[in-house]
Amino acid sequence: MRKLSLLTSGIALCAASMAFANDDLMTQMSDSKQWAIQTGDYKNQRYSALDQINTENVGDLQVAWTFSTGVLRGHEGSPLVIGDTMYVHTPFPNIVYALDLANEGKILWKYEPKQDPDVIPVMCCDTVYRGVAYADGKIFLHQADTTVVALNAETGAVEWSVVNGDPSIGETNTATVLPVKDKVIVGISGGEFGVRGHTTAYDMASGELVWRAYSMGPDSDILVDPENTTHLGKPVGENSGTNTWEGDQWMIGGGTTWGWFSADMDENLFYYGTGNPSTWNPAQRPGDNRWSMTLMARDIDTGVAKWFYQMTPHDEWDYDGVNENILTEQMIDGEERKLLTHFDRNGLGYTMDRVTGELLVAEKFDPVVNWTSGVDMDPDSETYGRPAVVAQYSTAQNGEDVNSTGICPAALGTKDQQPSAYSPRTEMFYVPTNHVCMDYEPFRVSYTAGQPYVGATLSMYPAPDSHGGMGNFIAWDGVNGEIKWSIPEKFSVWSGALATAGDVVFYGTLEGHLKAVSAETGEELYRFKTPSGIIGNVMSYEHDGRQYIGILSGVGGWAGIGLAAGLTNPNDGLGAVGGYAALSDYTALGGQLTVFALPN
Repeated sequence: MRKLSLLTSGIALCAASMAFANDDLMTQMSDSKQWAIQTGDYKNQRYSALDQINTENVGDLQVAWTFSTGVLRGHEGSPLVIGDTMYVHTPFPNIVYALDLANEGKILWKYEPKQDPDVIPVMCCDTVYRGVAYADGKIFLHQADTTVVALNAETGAVEWSVVNGDPSIGETNTATVLPVKDKVIVGISGGEFGVRGHTTAYDMASGELVWRAYSMGPDSDILVDPENTTHLGKPVGENSGTNTWEGDQWMIGGGTTWGWFSADMDENLFYYGTGNPSTWNPAQRPGDNRWSMTLMARDIDTGVAKWFYQMTPHDEWDYDGVNENILTEQMIDGEERKLLTHFDRNGLGYTMDRVTGELLVAEKFDPVVNWTSGVDMDPDSETYGRPAVVAQYSTAQNGEDVNSTGICPAALGTKDQQPSAYSPRTEMFYVPTNHVCMDYEPFRVSYTAGQPYVGATLSMYPAPDSHGGMGNFIAWDGVNGEIKWSIPEKFSVWSGALATAGDVVFYGTLEGHLKAVSAETGEELYRFKTPSGIIGNVMSYEHDGRQYIGILSGVGGWAGIGLAAGLTNPNDGLGAVGGYAALSDYTALGGQLTVFALPN
């Protein structure tokens, strides 16, 4: 551990002497006319300060222009806008277009990587990609085959590339990257193939590896200081990444990192969550399986963890913890606190102190969540911070080869990766959710590198005794842990939300509607049917004095995998094909950017 301390101290010293390579990105993010990062800003608030479009006139929106991506399958993420240029990405094969906004969207350049199509069947839940990033005059692309590429933002020329993983053992990528200071921080996908998750920092200028932090393993692998890295305020201690695993199961333990990153530059910390442990059969991996299902705060320069919080110890249901962490400053008991709010797949909305890792709120953000009766919030309790598991819905307690029924939420969670938005005007979070339950039967499975390592059969269906649909779009009070209003939807809301200074919130539906609602009341103000189901994230920008709203449509993702991949067996797609079979009655495959504006 002393060697690690000396190494990381040296890295920190060198980093402190450098000017930030991404000063340009910081400037662009502060300009509401741009959309310079997938998450809107480092805080992941997905908030636009533009207010030309507001509650009074949003009903007048019209399609301003469209662009076909030329690719089918699921289109997640959003375009970026830097100055007069828009950067548009696609799912596999991960094409990148640069479009000239000053010249009717003329294609300035196109980058199309040549990837081995054998990576496609290794991608768990469609060939999605959540978008490129910009910094230091470069566009950063993390391809499905795990190649990280830095492209010249003006010409599209490759400036450097590096391979981050190995698809032959199941490692792939679906996530965007975090450009911060002089680094590009990236994650890895593949939890359903028994990979060991990691987060890696590369030098922004050269692509050289700076540090890598695994989700589980020895202290030197997971980059912790046993005495100073904390879990709910207490030191994690030595061997925390191995001592809750049986034998060497941690080596194929999952905990992948395919979600969103946020950053607090003043604290020099970045935040993310880790995914499910491998396998989905809990009987094969006794123990808490740390540090899967964990929120992590790490030092940007060194990667060393400041604090962890494991939300779902010994996960039995595939409740990946990779969803976005939204950073805010709000009042708690009369004191302004630096907060982190996280809507987890497990159905609990968490609010934490992002500096210390103190747990402040843990409440259900869908009333049908039943696998837990709640989280122990007593700091003096031995089970502090742990969810109490309801035996009826425990796949571990019910045993292998037993079909546990009526578990809410389903494995795709009360919310998957589709990001929420936050409005500092209303101090509410706007959350796209799934309203889906499941039957789940675990079975014994053996590990073979590069082959699925799941060990469970699932079926999914709408939450019983409810509105009959499979989704809700909600407004959430993160300080008090309360739903303020809720809009029922026919299917899961698999689109990322956008909040604006015009007090309008936008989101998309799996049928293909872009919807605009009042930030205060949830009243629907506008809708438009795009050519395909929406699983992309709404963004906004201004050009030549006019505010635009942009959205990628192209049905797919886990919820739409049946349509995207042409699957018909109800149990395929880890249970989603049967659950979302009716989706084909409402939409079809496509790949299009639709941009809206008010009439001239």
